[in-house]
Amino acid sequence: MAILVIAEHDNQSIKAATLNTVTAAAAIGGDIHVLVAGQGCEGACNAAAKLAGVAKVLCAAAPHYEAQLAENVAALVVANAPGYSHILAPATSYGKNVMPRVAALLDVAQISDIVAVEAADTFVRPIYAGNAMATVKSADAVKAITVRTTAFEAAAEGGSAAVENLAAGADLGLSKLVGRELTKSERPELGAAKIIVSGGRGLGSGENYHALLEPLADKLGAALGASRAAVDAGFVPNDYQVGQTGKIVAPQVYLAVGISGAIQHLAGMKDSKVIVAINKDPEAPIFQVADYGLVADLFAAVPELTAALS
Repeated sequence: MAILVIAEHDNQSIKAATLNTVTAAAAIGGDIHVLVAGQGCEGACNAAAKLAGVAKVLCAAAPHYEAQLAENVAALVVANAPGYSHILAPATSYGKNVMPRVAALLDVAQISDIVAVEAADTFVRPIYAGNAMATVKSADAVKAITVRTTAFEAAAEGGSAAVENLAAGADLGLSKLVGRELTKSERPELGAAKIIVSGGRGLGSGENYHALLEPLADKLGAALGASRAAVDAGFVPNDYQVGQTGKIVAPQVYLAVGISGAIQHLAGMKDSKVIVAINKDPEAPIFQVADYGLVADLFAAVPELTAALS
């Protein structure tokens, strides 16, 4: 039994989400092969080869893979699917773009967002915004799976897998990259941060969000996040959003400020190692999952906390 992991990368290095996906593949059992499709991607291929548990890296380099457009990558995966019992990708924006196409082309049911492996054909995934867990058994010859990365530890280095060049498929010409707008920040990336300071509607305005939370995040070396209510109110851009329809995070510390704790938000952060909540409403649902809760006016508590950290 061989398992194919579709790598998420920047052509030079492997994204952290791929490391968690390799761990999920190891839980299934079998030889793990990692597919790196890109252009000038030797660095990413070599990085994948160093991951513990990886037996082989398939390196497909071509100009039409540089942007890793979903249509071309999915076609490459399907062309090389024979011989694999499982095909895995991280449940990130990238994986959610590629894997449904792979599953459709293979005419199999996708198993989305798994958080545990019970057997080679049986997996656990959250449903109802994480309020229940479904155990799914698949009879498909090939299991097309996306992995909730916060549920699995990152694979360590220490491997020495063989790197093989893989023939590129044709450019389907179905889509093209027009441009990218990259947000540059000195703070850690939200999805990979060890500490997250997140704000909700209770902050009242975007000005309050930035004035109160940015100094606190700077003191903690933390990333900034937000609830959907704060994003919908225009306090911050939607790439700050944590929750069922935003980013799924599991940092060492999650500090929720002025967040009531709607089910959709809890689905995105309840696996955090330590949850700290500041809210003036003692009945706020966030306190049901918080390890530490402070019932206080955030406009007084947050400046005091920031000052205490100075």
